[in-house]
Amino acid sequence: MIHRRTILMTGAALTGALGSAGLLVPAMAEPTQAGELDPTTVPQFEQAMPVPQVLEPVCELGLTSYYDIAMREADAEILPGRKTRVYTFNGSFPGPVVKAASGHRVVVRQTNRLGVSTSIHLHGAHVPQSSDGSPMDLIAPNGGSKVYTYPNSQPHANLWFHDHAHHLESETVYRGLTGFYLLTDDVERNLNLPSGAYDVPIALRDARFDDSGQLVYSMGDFMKRHVLMANGKAWPYFEVAARKYRFRLFNTANLRFYTLQLSDGSTFQQIGSDGGLLEKPLDVTSVSLSPGERADIVIDFSRYAAGTRLILANTGGLLPGEPVDQLGRVLQFRVTGPVQDRSTVPSTLRTLPALGSATVSRDFVLSMDETGATMDAFINGKSFDMDRVDTEIEYGATEIWTVRNANLYTPHNFHMHLVQFRVLERNGKPVTSGPESGLKDTVPLQPGETVKLQATFTGYEGTYVYHCHMFDHASMGMMANFRVRKPSSRRG
Repeated sequence: MIHRRTILMTGAALTGALGSAGLLVPAMAEPTQAGELDPTTVPQFEQAMPVPQVLEPVCELGLTSYYDIAMREADAEILPGRKTRVYTFNGSFPGPVVKAASGHRVVVRQTNRLGVSTSIHLHGAHVPQSSDGSPMDLIAPNGGSKVYTYPNSQPHANLWFHDHAHHLESETVYRGLTGFYLLTDDVERNLNLPSGAYDVPIALRDARFDDSGQLVYSMGDFMKRHVLMANGKAWPYFEVAARKYRFRLFNTANLRFYTLQLSDGSTFQQIGSDGGLLEKPLDVTSVSLSPGERADIVIDFSRYAAGTRLILANTGGLLPGEPVDQLGRVLQFRVTGPVQDRSTVPSTLRTLPALGSATVSRDFVLSMDETGATMDAFINGKSFDMDRVDTEIEYGATEIWTVRNANLYTPHNFHMHLVQFRVLERNGKPVTSGPESGLKDTVPLQPGETVKLQATFTGYEGTYVYHCHMFDHASMGMMANFRVRKPSSRRG
């Protein structure tokens, strides 16, 4: 059961994480309860952060690669010296990596050996409706299977896959049902960015444990999840040579927002976001990620002496009274020695496609009950109904969507299936540079904020969803259907 106090505390905390002028609701962190793990007892920087396993296809025929993936339970050492039961793809925690290339099709058979239904969504992908992972397009538990076809008819992007079964995804994702999908193309390959062992995807999230080391799940209890994880380990370390590294950061948390920076405050480069590379690299001292968002960064460790220890810190989302030593640290970099580095970060990374001319404008309002009377969440005043089409779109149309967060306390974010979009404005100010200037599929909205987005709906007809990507909010109904159809496909 989600309580009124939980919703308001979560909203206040995340408002602070996003840089609001002040917390509108008083909030204090709740103490650890009997039977739960005290996160201050977990040793930090004792475990090496693993590099996620790259899956090999079971076969390749022409321009198509075939994969077999089984969803199943497994034991993972998240906390040093303890085993935690988790949900996995092929037993990997964190989830495995599928490497794909634009123009080369990937076919995945997902077999569900869990005890709950699932539906696998490739987040950020341009795919037919049949392979989108609709919230009610379910794979039966205990042996059901489904084949997903990913044409990869889009440019390079840092995608990820996760469960999307309605009312279940919040818990299944929390228990580990996520994986990486790195899509490349000639534009990216020809840039000579850090590669191979120096190109590392990192899944970020938080968790709560009982005193036996098992995950504790309760919808909306973000303020009790005081253990931060990187690639499935609690506060790990990662050895780096004194050279450039590319880190692809994925926020796979249910509710937590991150603002990440190096502990010495030094600059690094952000080179990409959700939909692939930016047009030009940005020199930054921090990156912020709401749930579902990605950031692609390059850190040059050649400026540090061998033996240097540097922390990737989190400066966002801490409640009054929460342990800074836990929530303010993500992982530790340990610099070894110099190695040869021929990689470069050029001043121009890519050319984004032209925006085109929009012919339709729409308005969307995100809201959830903040009175405590219900736990309902809405888009345009309606809670999700899989049998209702909320938005009809003509195939090939370019549209501008204005999305507003109507809540006073609670932040949201907005994710659209099928297409990548461009952020035109935030709070009435044009977005012409910065991390939101690239291709996006997820954007954060503070209480009262408004963003204006532009997307072109082409490639596939069908019914897809848009929703808040804070999984608990989507589960409470903050989701809606849109249908893309050619005029000849319309009835009448």
